[in-house]
Amino acid sequence: MSLRILSGTRPTGKLHLGNLLGAIENYKKLQGQDSFFMIADWHALTTEYESHTEIADNVYEVITDYLAGGLDPEQCTIFVQSEVPEHAELALMLGMITPLGWLERNPTYKDQLKELAGRELHTYGFLGYPVLQAADILLYKAVKVPVGEDQLPHLELTREIARRFHHLYGAEVFPEPEAILTEVPRIPGLDGRKMSKSYNNCIYLADSPDVVIKKVKSMVTDPGRKRREDKGNPEVCPVFFYHKLLNADQVDTVASECREAQRGCVDCKLEMAGKLNEFMDPIRERREKWVRQKDQVKDILARGRVRAREVASETMAEVMAAVGLRRPKERVK
Repeated sequence: MSLRILSGTRPTGKLHLGNLLGAIENYKKLQGQDSFFMIADWHALTTEYESHTEIADNVYEVITDYLAGGLDPEQCTIFVQSEVPEHAELALMLGMITPLGWLERNPTYKDQLKELAGRELHTYGFLGYPVLQAADILLYKAVKVPVGEDQLPHLELTREIARRFHHLYGAEVFPEPEAILTEVPRIPGLDGRKMSKSYNNCIYLADSPDVVIKKVKSMVTDPGRKRREDKGNPEVCPVFFYHKLLNADQVDTVASECREAQRGCVDCKLEMAGKLNEFMDPIRERREKWVRQKDQVKDILARGRVRAREVASETMAEVMAAVGLRRPKERVK
């Protein structure tokens, strides 16, 4: 039997190249195994609680991009987190046993507070985000979790919570999950920082070819290259990062011409934009198809909900029995 896998994406809007190259491409390799891919709308509320009216619409943006990016609902389970109430139940249970200090020392919590400065995020839900994430993973007894490097502290906290549960209740309910690190952990955005909606520096999967070209033209390049005749350093240039990904046949030539000032940044950007649009064309085509088939998308989510609840309810029965809130094998009617 294949190992169970779980990962998810917050529905805060359309997905971008960072989501595709850093997550969905990895998900596709795991299809055909016992894999669950979640649209984490509860998690969206931790930072987007003031714009809650957009979350339901964004759920459809995310699944459309999942499908456009190549996820096959016949080979994996795609579902919406809030449609499986056991997520909230297990998060509440785990919150009872998670020491406050574990959450306060989490480096991701501190980093996100800085990244999202200006928002009121000193909330119970935001601090407890890793507990909900632990519940997501442990609820499905996931053994492998595809994550980026920035999520490794959360995964370690998940393991610590599982150990504490087992120690307190003497029941080995959960396996300790391990990370599957994405092959491309950090995708640069238009300004050179990590591509993120928070930075407004994204190229979205839904962007038209013209929009892609316009955005690529605005990208930062080697900060040390001020004039056309200056020799460049391609290794510090975000545009060259994409050449390495999408223009492998010419990447050595691009690097050499940059170092010798034989090509300008504008020409380099336009060549990369062409390669990027070639890469994105089939994704856009699939996306347009799924946008027109909303009933089929709803059916995919409905089937995913049924499958997810089957697994989640089994786990919660074990949890409730372990903590003494229900007799073993007792079920809620």
